[in-house]
Amino acid sequence: MELLIRGGRVIDPAGGVDDVLDILVKDGRIARMEKTVDAPGAQMIQAAGLVVCPGLVDMHVHLRDPGLTHKETIPTGRAAAAAGGFSAVACMPNTKPTADSPEVLGYILDAAASPGPHVLPIGALTVGERGEALTDAAALRQAGAVALSDDGMPVQSAAVMRRGLQAAGAAGLPVLSHCEDGELVRNYAVNEGAVSRALGLPGRPAIAEELMVARDAMLAQETGCPVHICHVSTAKSVEIVRRFKALGVPVTCETCPQYFSLTEDEVPRQGTLARVNPPLRTKADVEGILQGLQDGAIDAIATDHAPHAQAEKALPLPEAPSGMVGLETALGVTLTYLYHTGALSLPQIVKKLTAAPAAILRVPYGRLAVGGPAHITLFDAEEAWTVEPERFYSMGRNTPFGGMTLRGKVKYTIVDGQIVYRDEKERL
Repeated sequence: MELLIRGGRVIDPAGGVDDVLDILVKDGRIARMEKTVDAPGAQMIQAAGLVVCPGLVDMHVHLRDPGLTHKETIPTGRAAAAAGGFSAVACMPNTKPTADSPEVLGYILDAAASPGPHVLPIGALTVGERGEALTDAAALRQAGAVALSDDGMPVQSAAVMRRGLQAAGAAGLPVLSHCEDGELVRNYAVNEGAVSRALGLPGRPAIAEELMVARDAMLAQETGCPVHICHVSTAKSVEIVRRFKALGVPVTCETCPQYFSLTEDEVPRQGTLARVNPPLRTKADVEGILQGLQDGAIDAIATDHAPHAQAEKALPLPEAPSGMVGLETALGVTLTYLYHTGALSLPQIVKKLTAAPAAILRVPYGRLAVGGPAHITLFDAEEAWTVEPERFYSMGRNTPFGGMTLRGKVKYTIVDGQIVYRDEKERL
């Protein structure tokens, strides 16, 4: 069956395309991409007024499966990804059991084998994410891992991290690093600053992140092995990455929508819904994140989608788990706070959500090319909508964006030539 996407604004940063084009999809691949394509009998999407771009790639999600399926399952996480415009998501290994063996990676890939967004497993850097013995990087890559990470449990030992980088480098895998000093942050709930003092709670200081960002950038410089810094949240972290990039060090980083849209002031208003690691920071940090997005110090935008059960988030702030869901709000928040404010152009935003994360993970996604797979997202950059958590496809409802009106909405998500999500307002 053929699918014709007619008259959309096609933005493909990897191919240098920004033009009004037709795209013909046949047998799961892009057959033609031209000014005008005639395809009698093809199923048609009238895309005039819509942006047509590569399927979004989220390089940092938590699908909770295996073992934590009261929070999320691979099917519900994939459904949420489709609704958010993502054709591929890379899932972190902090499951139960930990994704530190080929067997667990095999389970994840088998569970994600049906049509829909592709799941790219990230293997644990250390056994059980305990920060001690290294996993078998080569075996994990053979089993399908696209990267290694102990996200959620930062590697505290520089010696272990150094050996891990060397092993991952030899296996051809990037390392994704959660940068927080464990002794400084413990299980504290909020940023150390005015809000933590007002609440009478110990806080997670910015320096806890910045020390580890500097350490891992230095290790990347010394070993020559790529390091990707997860969920950068402070202005100084951005500056550290910027400086090491200028030296030619193989370091990249991501940030998440909450770090360029919200501050620590959200915590008194929303409580545990605004509890996330690293924590929401200050206005000055938000400005630093914006600058990093603009000048390229920050390469990618990821969600760190972290669903939790409602009963868990109902616990008191110091006891509740950290994290917020993000797959279904990411594009809307990003367009609202970056495009509609004039901070970034649409091609810049699309690149940070497609080509850039795909390049960091070294996976064949994030571009539109004749002959290539038809992973395509269509969105209306102007449409306003209200976030209704109770309507999420994700099992998680833990979002601080509930009730907010966002501007920019996913209309279709196409994976391997199949429409896996269609906005309820759209008719074929």
